[in-house]
Amino acid sequence: MAPPLVSTLSLPLIFGSFDPSGASNLPVDAVICARLGMHAGSVVTAIHVQDTSGIESIQRLSPELIDDQARCLLEDMAIGALKIGPQYDPETIAVLAQIAADYSTLPLVLHLAAPPPVPDLDDLDPEDTLGALLDLLVPQARMVIVDAALPEQWASQGLLSSTGADDPIQALLELGADHVLCSNTALSPDLNGLSLHSQDQASRRWPWAPPLIRAHDSDSLLATILTCRLAQGLDPVMAVQQAIATATTMTEHSFHPGMGQHILHHAAL
Repeated sequence: MAPPLVSTLSLPLIFGSFDPSGASNLPVDAVICARLGMHAGSVVTAIHVQDTSGIESIQRLSPELIDDQARCLLEDMAIGALKIGPQYDPETIAVLAQIAADYSTLPLVLHLAAPPPVPDLDDLDPEDTLGALLDLLVPQARMVIVDAALPEQWASQGLLSSTGADDPIQALLELGADHVLCSNTALSPDLNGLSLHSQDQASRRWPWAPPLIRAHDSDSLLATILTCRLAQGLDPVMAVQQAIATATTMTEHSFHPGMGQHILHHAAL
């Protein structure tokens, strides 16, 4: 009998929430990776109760369980890059930061986003959670993806003052991120797009219209594609260029399964 085939592919490992509707987060990310020819490992950090219209509640998993999930996969599979999606509490962030530090040779794509307005998060101080992200995960990130309005908001609240940088994007770079990809950047008075800011390099800009579907989390789509491309060894700038082209093609196909948002039509990709 022939020995089993052993994959030499470097795989993405994605940390995020489970959306039972399959419209976002881990379920759709796994399918997107598959359509890119990649097999994704997944670490669940929270479970949503939701449909295609929105999130009703969030059940966070224990940090110990998250740590066990991640290390089982990291010690078993040929992981080539990490994606960390939006996280909701400092304890989870601290565990993820330790995992990222223990596997610091793997490029980390960090998607920063505002938390959803659900009662389950009312016991948490949003500034504590954001502070943990900025202090523990941003310094380890190869690529941070964020809506351009959020760093501006954080700067106005004094949450980026520790760096002394006048520009909020520069503050994220001074915290240690290698690259910051901003969505909804104003390229001209009537045109928004993406801007890539890097350590000691001139910024780069691309026009990119908000997609008709996944408009609420198109940054997550880009982050997932970027994680796959970095796992394959692409240069970050080339990875961004490919992610934009791929995401544009993917969002051209959708279907409407319920009362809320459209979902990517994976069979048409």
